[in-house]
Amino acid sequence: MAQRDEYNARHLSVLEGLEAVRKRPGMYIGSTDSRGLMHCLWEIIDNSVDEALAGYASSISITLHKDDSVEVTDDGRGIPVDIEPRTGLSGLEVVFTKLHAGGKFGGRSYNAVGGLHGVGASVVNALSGRLDATVTRGGKVHQLSFRRGEPGTFAGNGPNDSFTPAEEGSPLQVSGKAKRGVTGTTIRYWADREIFTPDAHFLEDELVNRARQTAFLVPGLRLSIRDERGGESSEQVFQYDGGISEFVDHLSPDSAVTGIWRIQGHGKFTERIPVDGRMQDIERDCEVDIAMRWGVGYDTAVKSFVNIIATPKGGTHMAGFEQALVKVFRKVVEANARRLKAGRDKLDKDDVLAGLTAVVTVRIAEPQFEGQTKEVLGTPAARQIVTKVVSDQLEARLNSTKRTEKQEATSVLEKVVSEMKARIAARQHKETQRRKNALENSSMPAKLVECRSKDVESSELFVVEGDSALGTAKLARSSEFQALLPIRGKILNVQKASVADMLSNSECAALLQVIGAGSGRNFDLDAARYGKVVLMTDADVDGAHIRTLLLTLFFRYMRPLIEAGRVFAAVPPLHRVEIINSGSRPNEVRYTYSESELVTLLADLEKQSKKYKEPIQRYKGLGEMDADQLSETTMDPAHRSLRRIRVEDAEAAERVFDLLMGSVVAPRKDFIIAGAHALDKGMIDA
Repeated sequence: MAQRDEYNARHLSVLEGLEAVRKRPGMYIGSTDSRGLMHCLWEIIDNSVDEALAGYASSISITLHKDDSVEVTDDGRGIPVDIEPRTGLSGLEVVFTKLHAGGKFGGRSYNAVGGLHGVGASVVNALSGRLDATVTRGGKVHQLSFRRGEPGTFAGNGPNDSFTPAEEGSPLQVSGKAKRGVTGTTIRYWADREIFTPDAHFLEDELVNRARQTAFLVPGLRLSIRDERGGESSEQVFQYDGGISEFVDHLSPDSAVTGIWRIQGHGKFTERIPVDGRMQDIERDCEVDIAMRWGVGYDTAVKSFVNIIATPKGGTHMAGFEQALVKVFRKVVEANARRLKAGRDKLDKDDVLAGLTAVVTVRIAEPQFEGQTKEVLGTPAARQIVTKVVSDQLEARLNSTKRTEKQEATSVLEKVVSEMKARIAARQHKETQRRKNALENSSMPAKLVECRSKDVESSELFVVEGDSALGTAKLARSSEFQALLPIRGKILNVQKASVADMLSNSECAALLQVIGAGSGRNFDLDAARYGKVVLMTDADVDGAHIRTLLLTLFFRYMRPLIEAGRVFAAVPPLHRVEIINSGSRPNEVRYTYSESELVTLLADLEKQSKKYKEPIQRYKGLGEMDADQLSETTMDPAHRSLRRIRVEDAEAAERVFDLLMGSVVAPRKDFIIAGAHALDKGMIDA
């Protein structure tokens, strides 16, 4: 028993060098799937970007090869190749084999960088089946290869070729000469498939987005991506000179309420760090650069960066930014409460962030990140500095007396106040509009034709175009689980209108009230009073327009309903064909739902020598059907067809809605002209 419980120093394991990385890769790259594979690639790319940030590189090219390797080339200074005195190894070998080694400690070579911990290149090397580093520097081309972190020589050009480990001394080779003044670094590596999962692969879309993002953050830097993995190679190039202002313009999903506001400033702070074995106070500089604009929608798109490294989970800089926004807007709204009709209610963060698109960047020497994945900034001083810079400049902007700035300030203040009112109204609405007491408090619109069932999952709300269709639908519906809400023609186009205009519109307000789940960012899917919402409009151009207006309302203010697959479009028939049967048999009725379906049916009838009554009835409105026909074709679950409305790509859907329903006319005109040749003139009511 004593032997089994024995525990002393000989039981301890000491992992040396890169062995620790291979033993616990998740600690350094997060995971060993595609996400971890991409993180390795970011480490190499970020080293090249750091050269561009320091002013030494202007071009970076990334190539995804057919053999599953990736190559990153820059025209920076090149990794040092001279001997590092303490280790006796070349600088290139030190960078790729020693953890916490590099030129980014101490601030002499780089001022603000993304690679900070000195483990990026060495971690990628440790997790690679093969890595080739080529450095052009001092008129020579230097070459060094590694296998799973160990330097040596390969017999061929592939990762599985025989490998000879390096002997004592530096294995760095000079493979050629270079033109005078030409410098740069090329890294090509094959991920070690013993480490990564079999399905891990490089994600081109993610790489493209990251390259585009970096080109915005480093004005003038040229980034090219070449993908040779498919049958044909493709190349994309990104280069922007407008910086983060262009980035915000690219990210903005909706029409503008303000122009792009730029806030820039800096602050100093003191940080205690070890220098030559002693703790010393060092004065640091934190540069703040922010671009932002408000749009008509309520979605928020804020991206934050530290030294061009994305911090998707925020950190102290984002906390300072949000704190300043809320503080300044509360102060200005309270000072102008009477003019803005704000009352005594207080703004909260969501009111201010609604419709905001912003890029928040800070540059700090040796920032503190939480973990190697660098998703959260931890430098405490950044919060106070960002708060002060944003507070001072934003307050001045909102109180500006310049004509254009004053107009924009008024517009964004009115928007923020309307968001506050919408939030408060939604909260009150949520408290009073629960299904269990909807009928008792008599708060539902008088025109709602309610169903008897209180089972949300089985109930259906039909949004019906016009009172004439409502009359027929009342007789055609199943009153047990089908409710009806008529709307009068074309509702407000909410893509152009403000939140206040939308709430004051009777048709929009009635629809929000009947569904009973609130609106915008306060929408509560669990509070929705119906399992399905079915848009039932006429099968003509006006009906399609009304359906588009309704979908715009759902997409803008009730998107979770669409994302949950609970919004449908009814599919009423276009034609009724009465087939004449011989003898005493009653005539057969067939419905078709498109012109091509009608042509096919008539051709089949002609082949069978069957006759039909002419003229064929063409339905242009739901009111033309009697109740039995409407029930059989459009409302009865046993026979009807419904089209589920989906949002598989929210960004693409946002662009389409803005194109078709937004306030900018010229792109919509071009879209209509481009598609005019496909229009069937017979479909136009004239």
